[in-house]
Amino acid sequence: MIAYKPSSESNIWRLIPVFKASGHLQMAIDHWLFRQHQQGKHPPTLRFYLWEPASISLGYHQKSWPEHWQRLTWQNQPLELVKRPTGGRAVLHQGDLTYAVIASGLPENSRAAYQTLCQFLIEGWRSLGYELHYGSAERGYIHSPNCFATATAADLVLSDGTKLIGSAQLKGNGTILQHGSIRLTPDAELFRQVFGLEMPAPNLTTLPSAEELVSTVIDALGVAARCCFGGEWVIQALSDTELQTIEAEYSTHWGVFSETVVV
Repeated sequence: MIAYKPSSESNIWRLIPVFKASGHLQMAIDHWLFRQHQQGKHPPTLRFYLWEPASISLGYHQKSWPEHWQRLTWQNQPLELVKRPTGGRAVLHQGDLTYAVIASGLPENSRAAYQTLCQFLIEGWRSLGYELHYGSAERGYIHSPNCFATATAADLVLSDGTKLIGSAQLKGNGTILQHGSIRLTPDAELFRQVFGLEMPAPNLTTLPSAEELVSTVIDALGVAARCCFGGEWVIQALSDTELQTIEAEYSTHWGVFSETVVV
C-alpha cells in the first residue's frame, strides 16, 4: 500500500485500476477505503469497478423492496441483493461501470460537495463528446424503490434527459465516499423484470462497444480526474493483503438479505 502521511502539503491520489468482484466485496472495499482515509492511513482514492454476478444494491436506509427480486437471475446466476454504505434507492448493476471517490477537504454543503466530485465526470464525458447536466427531481423520488426512475440534483443526465449516472454519498468527520453507477450497456428486459417499467438505454452510439467501451470511459475519466483534483497520482491495484484484510473485517457486512418487505 502507498506510504501515506496526511499533511497540509500532501496531495497524493491513488488510482485503483478496474476491478471485477461481487457486490458484497465491492461495498466492503469502498467502506474500508473510506475508513482508512478517515483515520489518516490512506490517501484520497479514485477507483472503477464491475459487479459479478449482476446485483441490485440497496441504499443503506432502504427498508423495503419487492420480494421477487430474490428470485431473479441473469445469465443463469441469481442476482445478488447487496446493501450499500451510502443512501439512495435501489440500483441494478448490470451493464454498468461504477466509480468511487474517497476524499476529504470538500465543501460541507452536500450539493456543493457533489458538484465538486462530479466535475471530473462532466469533463470526462465532455471529452468523449457528451454533455452531462444535473437532474432536477425533488424529494418525491424517495417513494420509488428505483434510483434511476428519477434524476435528482446529485445525478447526471444526457442532453436528451436520459439518466446516465446516479450517485450517492457517505460522510463522516470530514471524509466523503461518493460512488455512482454509470449506465453503459444495460439490458432492457432485465431492467423491466426488476422494476416493472421501461428504461431507455443511453444513446452512446459514437463510442466503442463491449469491453472497449469500459476502457475508453475509464481512460477519459482518469484524465479528467487528474485535471480536476490535481496532485500526484499513483496507479496501484488492491494487494492480496488488502483484500484479505477487507474480507476478514467485513465478512458479515453488505451481504445478501434474507428478510424482505414487499412493496
